[in-house]
Amino acid sequence: MIIVLRPDATEKQINHIIERVKKLGLKPWVSKGVERTIIGVIGEEDTLRIQPLEVFPGVEKVMPILTPYKLVSRNFKKEDSHIEIGNGLSVGGERIITMAGPCSVENEKLLIEIARKVKQAGATVLRGGAFKPRSSPYSFQGLGEKGLKYLAKAKKETGLLIVTELMDTRDMALLEKYADIIQIGARNMQNFNLLKVVGQSKKPILLKRGMASTLKELLMSAEYILSEGNFNVILCERGIRTFEEYTRFTLDISAVAAIKALSHLPVVVDPSHATGKWGLVASCTKAAVAAGCDGLLIEVHPNPEEAFSDGAQSLLPENFASLMQDLRKVAEAVGRKI
Repeated sequence: MIIVLRPDATEKQINHIIERVKKLGLKPWVSKGVERTIIGVIGEEDTLRIQPLEVFPGVEKVMPILTPYKLVSRNFKKEDSHIEIGNGLSVGGERIITMAGPCSVENEKLLIEIARKVKQAGATVLRGGAFKPRSSPYSFQGLGEKGLKYLAKAKKETGLLIVTELMDTRDMALLEKYADIIQIGARNMQNFNLLKVVGQSKKPILLKRGMASTLKELLMSAEYILSEGNFNVILCERGIRTFEEYTRFTLDISAVAAIKALSHLPVVVDPSHATGKWGLVASCTKAAVAAGCDGLLIEVHPNPEEAFSDGAQSLLPENFASLMQDLRKVAEAVGRKI
């Protein structure tokens, strides 16, 4: 349920409403927009029939939220959310943020080499997995804490922010120490215990859509995080599983526009995992920018043939640099910038 406040509602009136909602055993969340302040109320809404909130000073109207995702919805917040990630950057504004780097952290020297090249091309965030979920138990699983330390060294050398994946609640303290953005991978999109843990953090969370998940399921997973108090959530479209076998997954470009219609949260697109083929990454990346995405997640490796994971979908640094030049033109055409 949403409590819409009058434009002239005072802080005293707002605080009084919040206290009354809490006494009813419900959770209030305040969203201050350009024209209106609203209070989202989470919990058993039947309780509000006992205490009609329309009569409180400062209240203009009370509206139900019909979607199951309350805090994520456009009803709760009309304006786009801008998620601050560090270095004065935010995801969701005019600038499209580019996150680039290897699929997995392999060694310090190679990581720093890649970091320097992607920064030179225009990336502002370095991606790299220290913990890697793999389909086969015999595949490279990541370097763990050592990989996080390499990422920290690359950040110190280049100034790039770090995004890396969390797989286990026991590693949360490590990720909070080293990462600027914590990624929840597609396989963990509905790991609800993990979502609750990151919901108690203040770090920005990059939540990837599951490979067989609907948009509603993605938004409900985001709701888990917001309901715990962390509103710094960035959604990521990374392709879904369809009957098509030529690409690794099918990039759902329509998801960008659909999510923006349903939610105030920003949307990042991962064309590397969606296509699984480096030769298709550039075209899908341009399409994502044209569709209105707020960020990109692109895999880059100087020697894909010897990459520990996902070499087939990784761009060479020179190809990434060329793509970034093309993206600036596409972004300008749609009123954005890279």
